Parts: sequence; structure tokens; C-alpha cells
Amino acid sequence: MVTMRAKLVLINLCLLGCFLHFLPADVTASEFEMDGDFVIGGLFDIHHVSGTPFRDGPETVTCASQPFILSSYRRFQLMRFSVEEINNSTNLLPNVTLGYNIFDHCSDTQNFPGILSLISVNGSLKPWINVSKTFSKMIAVVGTYTSTDTLTIAPLFMMNLIPMVSYGAASSVFSNKMSFPSFLRTVHPNKDVINVVFNILQKFSWHWVSFLYSNDAYGKDGMDLFVNKIKDSKICLAYTKGLTVDTDYPQVLRQLDEQNVNVIIVFAPEWTAEALVSAAIVQNITNKVWIAGDAWSLNKQLPKEKGIQNVGTVLGVAQPVMTIPGFIDFLRSFEAQSQNKNAKQEMFCNQNCGCNNISAEDIIQADPSFNFPVYSAVYAIAHALHNVLQCDDSSCNRNISVPPYVVLSALWKSNFGLLNQTVEFDENGDPQFGTYSVVFWNRSGDAEEVGSYNFNSQQFYINSTKIQWHGEGEVPLSFCSLECPSGYIKVQEGIQKCCFSCTICPNGTYVNATEDPYKCITCKETEWSAEGSTSCNQRLVEFVPFTDGGAIVMVFGVWTLVGLNLAMSVLFAVNYNTPVVKSAGGPMCFLILVCLSLCGVSVFFYFDKPTTAYCILRFLPFLLFFTVCLACFVVRSFQIVCIFKIAAKLPKLLSWWTKYNGQWLIIAVAFATQAVLLTIGFSIAPQRPLNDTVSNSEAIILGCDNILKSVTAPVILLSSLCILCFIFSYMGKDLPKNYNEAKAITFCLLLLILTWITLATASILYHGVYIYTFMALAVLSSLYSFLLWYFLPKCYIIIFQPEKNTQQHFQGLIQNYTKAAGQ
Repeated sequence: MVTMRAKLVLINLCLLGCFLHFLPADVTASEFEMDGDFVIGGLFDIHHVSGTPFRDGPETVTCASQPFILSSYRRFQLMRFSVEEINNSTNLLPNVTLGYNIFDHCSDTQNFPGILSLISVNGSLKPWINVSKTFSKMIAVVGTYTSTDTLTIAPLFMMNLIPMVSYGAASSVFSNKMSFPSFLRTVHPNKDVINVVFNILQKFSWHWVSFLYSNDAYGKDGMDLFVNKIKDSKICLAYTKGLTVDTDYPQVLRQLDEQNVNVIIVFAPEWTAEALVSAAIVQNITNKVWIAGDAWSLNKQLPKEKGIQNVGTVLGVAQPVMTIPGFIDFLRSFEAQSQNKNAKQEMFCNQNCGCNNISAEDIIQADPSFNFPVYSAVYAIAHALHNVLQCDDSSCNRNISVPPYVVLSALWKSNFGLLNQTVEFDENGDPQFGTYSVVFWNRSGDAEEVGSYNFNSQQFYINSTKIQWHGEGEVPLSFCSLECPSGYIKVQEGIQKCCFSCTICPNGTYVNATEDPYKCITCKETEWSAEGSTSCNQRLVEFVPFTDGGAIVMVFGVWTLVGLNLAMSVLFAVNYNTPVVKSAGGPMCFLILVCLSLCGVSVFFYFDKPTTAYCILRFLPFLLFFTVCLACFVVRSFQIVCIFKIAAKLPKLLSWWTKYNGQWLIIAVAFATQAVLLTIGFSIAPQRPLNDTVSNSEAIILGCDNILKSVTAPVILLSSLCILCFIFSYMGKDLPKNYNEAKAITFCLLLLILTWITLATASILYHGVYIYTFMALAVLSSLYSFLLWYFLPKCYIIIFQPEKNTQQHFQGLIQNYTKAAGQ
């Protein structure tokens, strides 16, 4: 496409360059041309060529035969008015007359006679070798209107730095000064219009939209800008289409309906928008929101079309309509003069309007879009020339040579007031003045202003109460999927982020819909959240303090245990030589009672904030000294069975046991083994405080780590002793009553086993902070089972049944057992 266009341009240049050389210099062209000391060129698409028809040879186009654009003709007349107003001014360019040379630029590829005429000197095109030679009187060009036209002809003006001030070319490419060094514009670039459109979508939460654009430089640039603008927003582009003269509008509209799109952005010139909206009326497309770009938002024909109310609500981005004083009077005066003028005039190519039937009232009622940009463009050139000629209030220095590039330099420095606006350009040649209006096509067929956007302050305002929405009067909705409830994430379905299903965030996670609505974020270890949360809560730090009721009971139980142990020790010491004390174990009783007291030390370390020392002392005293207790009972059970049942069968075993104090040897070995196992266990898996965030989702339970790893082997040893004790004690269940400690030991062991089974069950079912109270209770219960069911009956006999604590009583029981065994 670009190659073909370049070929056409070259062919036209060759032919038209020759044509210009032979063109007479004294041609007049009615309203298109006015002589002056300095001339401003003008390019206006008074007519518009739709498409590029097939040609079998190079030719130009006769614009007057093409469709007439009334709004462009109004802009054309405004340039004429601006020049005449400046000429009548006493302050701007005194004693200097401006002229104009305007062409109807209706095609981007077949309109070069006018362009070549503007850049020629005395009808000739010559390379600019010596800048001191004679210049053309043309100092700048106003135009063109469309970005496509400008892209085609701008390089011809750029090569000699002829200022080109456009009133309508809004494509972003013209901000590149490397490619377009002498291009300036008085219309805001597309990015500003897209920014206003984006604010409208955000204001009404329209997230599912379509973007229809003219398939040219202007539309494609708008499309690219819009895609980049919505990239990080909630807005999705459901449908997009480049529109040409060959577009099948009914098919496009059907596709829009299939996509369930309720908001349609149309970024196209007025002739394309007219064809689209007219097709929508014919196709009975209803209940849509149409957002018009600034090229057609103030269209005068469409709002009055029959059936326009059925298509829905039309909003638009528009330049504020500014009243230009004197312009209406100029139009009426020109109409009167035209009627008295000789209609026969010799005209240059495309300087013929062919619009004799157009009245002043028709022009006045036409679309006023881009009028102030034309007005300010002419005035910007005039002020630049004023500064170059060093004008004062009464005169200008007409001896100064004024090549176009000097005017360009002055244009960059523009800073003057015009109709309450300060006209100036930024480093890209874009305007630094003006605002945009948001308009609504009301039921009277007028574009009513309902909002505004200020470029300097970036302030956007819209009064939605002025908008009469279609349907039931409520703001229309446009979405692919309804927004998820609070606490749910979006699970994208397909390629569009606006199409999704909703999934609730599980416990321990939350969703931040502002930052990332597609992800459940895991809470920190110190935080918790319920299902479907939008934030995390700080976890409570839990441990059992000494002030807790359960802790107080446990501590009291330990001190009571120590007191009872001390009392029993005193009682046993006083009655040390009695049969009851001897049958209970004699000196071994004191070792057991001391070890039971030492085991109770572990209970204190299940409460308060755990430290490394706390974690070790929770288990070390109990496992070590309870091993001694169980070893004593194993030995005691074995001794009872050995005396009554094994001695006769294995007399050597009894002899060895007695000679080498086997009971103390077994106890010492058990103690030493447990000490070694505990040392190894705590070395391999050191005990340390643990912040338990798993057991309770809403709290951090302070506990200890590596419990199982460090105490597995010691617990196995303890369990083995317990099994041996149970076996020996069960073997002696039928011994004499007063010697039958085996029954008591068996019962104590059953209680011990039941206690720890209960604790294991509780640990599985309950994971709260009070599990440590249960563990302390299990330790205390284990200690009390031996104290109450083994030692307390002995104390009862000593205190309340002294007659059974005699040698004769015990001898009688033994004799009776012997007789019974013999029988």
C-alpha cells in the first residue's frame, strides 16, 4: 500500500511540476485566493473522495465533483475571515497585508497541483541551494485536516522547513520532530482524546467495550493509544474493527450484538461515523451507548436523523464551542457580495467550490468542530510574522527578509492571548492550551455539554444527572462477567480478563481486589483469615501462664505430691524395720519417692513462655527419674516372683542376685542407659521454642519443636520397662496378700497406660493451647498412680492396722500360702 502510494506521488510530482512551469501567474480564484504582502497557504477538504478508484493512467481529481463536506467549508470560510480580521487590525501586523492561497484538498494521493503551487516560486520548483535568493510570498500553511492527508504531503513542506500548522491532524506520529520538524498543530493529539474517553469509561464502570476506528493513520493511532491506555485497567476490548468505504456495516453490527457489547467507541471522521450510525438505525440496533470522538461528536445531521433515539445514548468528546466575534456577520456579508459578483472567473485546479446553493445560514448551522484550531492557527502565524518583522503598534520593518524557516522559529515561541486562551506550543509542536467538553445528544437533537476535561490540571468532571439514558433511565451496564462478591477471586475464562468465574479464597488467604483480583494471597505466619476474607487478622499469641486456673491446679498438685512424698518418707523411716516397709522395698522405697518428687519438676515447665531450657526440662526430669521408678518396680516385681516361684527352680539365680545386689545393678543400668539416650536425642534434635501456626488457624501457640525426634528412644526404653514390670507383676498376682505388691503395681501400670492413651487421644482431637495443661496432668497422674495405689495402702496399714505389721502375721500368711501350694 505504501509502495503504491509512493509511486502515485512520484508520477503526480513529475507531471504537475511540468504543468506548474507553464501556468500563468495572474490567475485569480474567487474566494480561494487573496493577494497580500505575505501569503498563508490553506488546505481544506471541502470535498471528500471516498476510496481510491481504479485508474489506468496518472490523473488528478476534480474535487468539486466529489461529496461536499459542509463543516469543512465552514472551516475554510473561517480561515478567510481570520485573515481579513487580521488585515483590519491596527495592533497586529500594522501596514502589512496578509493574503491567502487556499486549495480544496479532497484526496490524499491525487491532490498535488495545489501542494506544488504552494511550494513553487514563480511557478517553478527548484532545489533550495542558496537561501539568499528570492522566496515565495507564502510563509506558512494552515492544514491539512486528516492525519492521512498530512502524512502524504507533510514531507514536501518539511524539506524546506515551511511551517505547517494543522487544525485537525491528531495522529501521535506528528509529535516526532525528527520526522516532522516544521509541523505544529492547534488541535490536541489523539492521546488527549483517548484520555477523555478512558475517563468516561471509568466514570460509569463500563468494562466491556468495542472500538471501531477508521482504517487510516488517524484511526489506527487512536486504536493503538486506546489499547495501551486500558492495558493495566479493568477495561477489556471485546470487539474492534477498522472501517473503510467497503465495510459491511450490517455484519459489523451483528458481531457487536453477538459479543453482547453495550458500549461502542467510534473513532473516525464524520463521513465514516455517519455511514455507521445510519446503518445502525436501519439494522434496528438498540440500547447501546455510543461514544463519539471529537471528529463527529458535534455532527449536526445525525442527531436529527429519524430513528436516532432508538440506537441508544450518544456521548462524545468535543472541543468547546467558542463564539468567534464577527464571523457570522462575515458569512452574511460574503453571501451578499457573492450574489453581485461575476460568476465567470478563471480558476486554478481545485479552487472551485461548486457550492452556489449553500447559504450563510447553512454554514452558520454547520458542525463547528475544529473552528477555534483554524482561527488560532492563522493567528499563530500572524503573531510569528509580527515578531519576525519587529512590528510595533504602528508599523513593521518591511525590509526584513522573511523565509519560511524564520517564521517557523518564531512560531515555536508563540505566546499570545486569543479569546481567553493563551496560545503556545510544547516541544513537540502540540498545543498547551484548551479543554475538551463531554457532550450528550439530547432528544432535541443538540449536543448538550455535560462535562469537561482540563489538560493542564488533568481534572475530569461529568454531570451524569443531565444525561437522559435510554431504557429505564439508569446508567447502562457493560460487562462480560458480573463482579465477584467480596472475598472471591476471578478465574479468567478465555483470553479476556473481563470474562471470569468466581472462586472463594480458603482459610489462611485473602484477596486484594485492588492489587490483584485474580490471586488468593497467603497470610503471613503471624496472621490468619477466615474463608472469603479481604484482609488478614493478627494472630493471638497463646501460651498457658502460671496464673491460668489449670496451671494453678497443676502446681498445687506437684507441691502436694512433694509433701506427701516427704511425709511417707518420714513414716517409712520411723517404721523402717517393720515387715510392711521391708515388703514395700525397704531402702528402695525412699529412692522411688525421691524420684517421684523429681519427676514432678517437669510440670512447672509446661507453663509460661517456653524457652530452650523450658523445652528441655519439660521432658528430661520426668523421662530420666520415671525410668528409675519403673526400674525399681521391675526389680521389686521380679524379686517377689523370684522368692516365691523361681528360687526353688533356679537356686543359682537367686544366689547370684543376692551376692551381686542385682536389683541395684539393674536400676543403675536403666538410669545410665536413659541418660545416654536423652543426651543423644537432645543432641541430634535440639529442643527449641516453636511458634505453632498449624494447630490453630487464628492463633500462634507457643510450644517446643523436635519433641518426637529427641524423646523417641527414651520413650521406647520407658515403654519396655513398663512391659517388663507388667509381666512380672502379673506373674505374682496369686502371692500372699501382704506380699502381693504385684497386684498394686499391676493396677498402677494399668492406670499409667490409660492415662497416656487418653493424652494421645486428646492430642489427636484437640490442638489448642491447653494441650500442654493436659500433658502436665498426664505427668502428674502418672506420679499419683504409684503414690496413691502403691504407697498409700502401706501407710494405711502402718497407721491404722499395726497388728498386720508384725513378723508373726507375715509368717502366718507365708505358711498358709506354702500349704496351699503343696496341696
